[in-house]
Amino acid sequence: MNPEPRGPQASRLRQRKFALLRRFSIPADLLPGSLSLSHTGCGKPTCHCAQGPLHPVWSLTFMLDGKKHVERIPAELAEQVRQRVEAGREFQQAVRDVFSINAQLLALAKKQTRQKNKPRKPSSP
Repeated sequence: MNPEPRGPQASRLRQRKFALLRRFSIPADLLPGSLSLSHTGCGKPTCHCAQGPLHPVWSLTFMLDGKKHVERIPAELAEQVRQRVEAGREFQQAVRDVFSINAQLLALAKKQTRQKNKPRKPSSP
């Protein structure tokens, strides 16, 4: 592995990386996917939805083992689930940012190692 890159750019990247790492541990209650509200009829001919407004239905959609899953969410839990989904998105973005910073630090270290090992041209008298 290349040595740690040096300089102000590397320092800024490391500061950003460690700020993200301090901000996030792996919370136990994060949720993947998206929460959506749709409206549907229940099918009962005497229900108000047969003639008027349909019933609101909250759904959490997510991927599991490469397959799409949809779970109905009770209306009273929708706000709590929305917060957990949003926290999951923030966590995923933080992980992507850390990956990106690590790649940038690796590229910077490689560039600095190349420049350090590059033979210098002799100076003219």
